[in-house]
Amino acid sequence: MSISSETIRSVTSSLYEWSLKKVPDDTKRVLAQAQQRETVQLGKQTLRIMLESAEAAESESHLVCSDVGVPTYMIRVGTGVSFSGNVRQAIVDGFADLVARADPPILKMVTNPLTLQRSYEGKNMPLVTFDMIDGADYMEIVCAPKAMGTGRWEAIETFVYPSLETIEKYVLDTVLKAGSQPCPPIVVGVGIGGTFDYAAKMAKECVLRPFGQTNPEPILAAMEQRLLKAINDTGFGPMGTGGDTTAMAVHIDYSASHGFMPVAVAFNCWINRRTCARIYQDGTVERLE
Repeated sequence: MSISSETIRSVTSSLYEWSLKKVPDDTKRVLAQAQQRETVQLGKQTLRIMLESAEAAESESHLVCSDVGVPTYMIRVGTGVSFSGNVRQAIVDGFADLVARADPPILKMVTNPLTLQRSYEGKNMPLVTFDMIDGADYMEIVCAPKAMGTGRWEAIETFVYPSLETIEKYVLDTVLKAGSQPCPPIVVGVGIGGTFDYAAKMAKECVLRPFGQTNPEPILAAMEQRLLKAINDTGFGPMGTGGDTTAMAVHIDYSASHGFMPVAVAFNCWINRRTCARIYQDGTVERLE
């Protein structure tokens, strides 16, 4: 058998809708834990409202936030997979299906950067990246819509043989510049090394890492903890209301590089939009989150 374009179309459409209406379970757990620890009363109250909003959106099939972002997919294709029909067009059609049936309707967030005209369609939309998985008999699709609050403040800079202290300072400076605009508590993803585009890719992938995983690289594991503490010490707090909870996690990855070393910083807001599914060669669909 082969994976059909109709299945890809259906799955990509559903993933986008799920990401708009359901806060991931691990994210709700982290928010609940943060609420228990929060020492600033207004911040504690804000976290409670977030949790209530997440439950209401899920139970009533409503949007968690009106900014639905732009459609963004990260796809990994197993080398044992074959397709019947067009893959890229199936994703485009899947987003169009969501636009047509969404209830409540979604706003026009796709913007032409040359004319500033807003629509549901646009050049290269949805945004899709592809990678390979050796030996796998499935394709894995991650949907992570990118909204204004986080997308506006993400950044990248290229250094020459930077120290760890230089890298940490850049990450913290980026967070300080963003302030409360990315709708904290945020997830911070950092990509170090590679090339300009590869660092950004790593940062985005880091944002989507599930909570609770210890970084296998001891240097990065320690950096993650230092940065998480420093970010939470800023006092921005939930939605900028003040408090101990500005970030839920800092996730970092690296790649070998040249003497030039880009450092990319990506964000995800408190909703932490990410949904994932696998489509197996026999057509079976497994929802992962």
